[in-house]
Amino acid sequence: MVSFVVRLQFASEDRADVAESLRLLAAASRQEPGCVNYIPHQLEDDPDTVVIYEQYVDAKALAAHRESQHFKQHAVGGIYQKMRERSVENLLALV
Repeated sequence: MVSFVVRLQFASEDRADVAESLRLLAAASRQEPGCVNYIPHQLEDDPDTVVIYEQYVDAKALAAHRESQHFKQHAVGGIYQKMRERSVENLLALV
């Protein structure tokens, strides 16, 4: 299992565009055969920060996600163009 959290920060004026791109990206990503979870969150006390929890069955499924048309369109061509900061935290399951 491959699990990680992506933290993204955006300008307030991009909030609506980012939310729509995330809605489309999440819907398409959840249809991928190797996607277990794809859940974008907005921080309650900082609405310009988004945290995405992603989980895939294996590294091959994650690679397929990153090569998908919806990832290239909505993440690389959309969200990534508006982000101010990005960090990734890789997770290891305890159980």
